[in-house]
Order: sequence, then C-alpha cells, then structure tokens
Amino acid sequence: MTGDEKHSGPYCNSWNVRIDPSSISFQMWKDIPVPFYLSVHFFEVLNPKQVLRGEKPVLSQRGPYVYREYRVKTNITFHDNDTVSYLEYRHLFFQPDLSNGTEDEYIVVPNIMLMGAAVMVEKLPNFVKLLLSGALASLKQEAFMNRTVGEIMWGYEDPLIDAINMIIPGLLPFKGKFGLFMDFNNSNSGLFTVNTGMSNISQVHMVDSWNGLKKVNYWRSSQCNMINGTAGEMWPPFMSPTSLQFYSPDACRSMTLVYEQSGQFQGVPTFRFVAPKTLFANGTDYPPNEGFCPCLQSGIQNVSTCRLNAPMFISHPHFYNADPSLVNAVEGLHPSKEQHGLFLDVHPMTGIPMNCSIKLQLNLYIKHVSGIIQTGQIKPVVLPLLWFAESGSIEGSVLKQFYTNLVLLPSVLEYLQYILLGLSAPLLVSAAVLMARRKRGAALKSPRAPARATPSSETTPLLQDSDSPGQHGAQA
Repeated sequence: MTGDEKHSGPYCNSWNVRIDPSSISFQMWKDIPVPFYLSVHFFEVLNPKQVLRGEKPVLSQRGPYVYREYRVKTNITFHDNDTVSYLEYRHLFFQPDLSNGTEDEYIVVPNIMLMGAAVMVEKLPNFVKLLLSGALASLKQEAFMNRTVGEIMWGYEDPLIDAINMIIPGLLPFKGKFGLFMDFNNSNSGLFTVNTGMSNISQVHMVDSWNGLKKVNYWRSSQCNMINGTAGEMWPPFMSPTSLQFYSPDACRSMTLVYEQSGQFQGVPTFRFVAPKTLFANGTDYPPNEGFCPCLQSGIQNVSTCRLNAPMFISHPHFYNADPSLVNAVEGLHPSKEQHGLFLDVHPMTGIPMNCSIKLQLNLYIKHVSGIIQTGQIKPVVLPLLWFAESGSIEGSVLKQFYTNLVLLPSVLEYLQYILLGLSAPLLVSAAVLMARRKRGAALKSPRAPARATPSSETTPLLQDSDSPGQHGAQA
C-alpha cells in the first residue's frame, strides 16, 4: 500500500475505486448520484433580411433553457480480461424554474437543413442545384426560420428532408423529423468497454474500446483517430498535476485537458483541469491537429465527417480562445473565461470529479451558393447556433461522506498520531531513566577490583596513606 493510500481514508484504498461490485465506489459509478444539468443558450438572428443582403449577422443570446439530466448504465457485462462493457442512457427533463424562458418560445435561426444542404451540394452540377432550389421554392423554404425552442431541440416534421433525398439520394441518411438534440435524449452514447483496474489500478476507467472500435475513422491521421483516456466520468486514482484525457462521442474525438491549479470544493482538495488553447487550434497553428482538417480559423473544429457531412463546427462558447476574426464576423458575442471556459475539478486521490462544467458551441458555416436562390448574397460566416453546458457537482449525503472519509478522518488520524507520539515521549524518557538508575545501583553493589597505581586525576585521591606499600617502595 502506498503512502497516499494509507493517509487518504477508506475511499482512496485502491481496492475501493476499482470497478467491482464489492468496491465502495461501484454504485457511484453505476448510477451516478451527481445531479447533472444541461443548460442550452440559443443565438437568435436579429437581422435575417440584412444578412441575406450580405450584412454582418447581429445575434442575441436567449436562455438558458435548463434540463435535469439523469444517467443510467445498463447491459453491464464483465469480461475475463479485466474489462467491463456498458451502455449509458441519458434522460432529460425540462426545468421551468431554472430556465429563462419556455420550450414554446419562438426563435429566429438559420434554416439548418436548407443552408447545410446548400453548402453540401455546392460542387454538384448547376442543373442539380437549380432543381433543388426549385424544390425549396415550391416548399416555401427560406434561409432563416422561426421555430420554437422545443422544435429546434427535439425535432420537427420537415418535407424538405424527403425532397432533398428525392433529388439527391443518400444526402441526408434519415427521414421525417429533424432536431439538434434528437439523438441526445433517451439514447445512449455508444457501447463503452473500460478497464476495471483489477490487475492494474492505474488503468481503471481507461477506455478499451468504443462500439467495438480501438480507434475511430472520422479523421485524417491515426493520432486524431485514437481513443484515449476514460469515458469522462472518473479517472485512475493518485493523479498527478499534469493532464487528463477522455473520449467524447459528442465531439467524435479524444480530448486532453491540462492542469491549471489546486483548490478545494466544499473542503475537499481538488485539481482543476481546463482546455488548452490548442484544443481547437487549426493545423497551421498546432500541427498535431492537422488530422482534424480541412480547417478554417483556429478555435473551431470541423465535425462534418461525423455529422452527416453537414458544414458543422464545434468551438468554445462565444468563440472563447478562438481567432478574433470569428468573433468580429458577427455582432453580439462576448467571450470570457469565467462564463465560457470549461473545467473539471477532480479529487486527485480517487480520480472522482467533484465539480465540472463541460461547455461546447455548435456552429453552422453558411454562405451564398450559386444556383441556390434562397442563399441570397450571404457572405461566408461561421454562425453560432447555440452553446450548451453539462454541469454537475457532488452534494448532499454523498459530499458529506466524501468529506468525512477524505478530509475529516485523515486529519483526525494525523492529529492522533502526533498526540500518541507526544504521550509516548515522557514514557520513553521515564523508562530510560529507570534503566539507567538500575544499572548504576547494580554497579555500586558489585565487589571492587584491586587498586592499581594510576596517574592523578579527578577520581584519584591527591593524598594517600603514608604507610601504604606504594610509598615505602618509592622511598626505597
């Protein structure tokens, strides 16, 4: 057992953070007790007609629209190679009291299907684009739409989907409804297989495969396709203040966060990890990201290859940490670290997050496309659609148990060892004195050895009996 394991309470014993039904943390891993919330902010376009004439988009942030998120693991299957597979389902429930608005509110946003399809067919022959534009006109489709929050989130019936698939078969591999979060609610994020840590605690929670894959095939380099780190819920114990990694199915890639500072959450010590500026940098500014290209400016990542080839980009909210030209291309953005920077506060001894907020922004690349009349004279721009934060923190009885086991109990044990040391010191001194006295007493009771002539010293009498043999011998 390491020193960290000895002094960090029962939770930190490496056996208690393994994925095993007998471990203390198993139930926490299986049914996460942390209350998670999904907060969604939309960007409403205030001047759609002017944008069609080539003017700069003016945006207004709406929301947040807040949802309570419940996560449940199912199909938990343990394997002989110290791994476990599972599906984790997410269930979202709207929270009116925490929201600034309702799902019935209308918002003006780009017609995502129309504008996305326009860019996707840009390089096709003109007659195909003219045919598509005619179909759009017959369906009275325009570049911007006015729909409710609920429709944009969870889907709406759109005849445009069938029309596009009729003209260009296979362009949109789905039918019926379209919504940005349709696949997010009451669904799973894929089959994860992770290490249990039974043989090697430093590998606990590390992803072995996702949907049976050791790596994905979305990107242009083997490094960018790697599945690194954990599933983003827990990490191996005894962390160092360097970095952590996790695979995000939502971002279609592994992400690396870097250590920023040490701190405390409700009295529990934590390491804070944040996104480096290189996370969404382009291949020119950060060559290892070249595999995520084709790229535009730094600060946005092209996710079209894992989003049905639609011209979608992800970024930090309000283009935080991005090229200033992205912010300046629209009006209404105000990036700041406090509001838009993501973070994870992890207890380093257990690898369990205490407080976190993962924030991402979804953007659509729109432009004038020759042959598609509906695109008007729109200038090329990466237009923010919405940003969301998945946030949660340990609280209540779970937090109390954590504090007791990880902070209070180790402190009591530490003070107790000093108290015991302080009490034992006088006893040790007393025992030493008694032993010294016993030895001295025994020496006084033993018979004296015959006297020998020795030089005068502090223990040699200066005056001796004049009749002693030694003196007579000297006179002779």
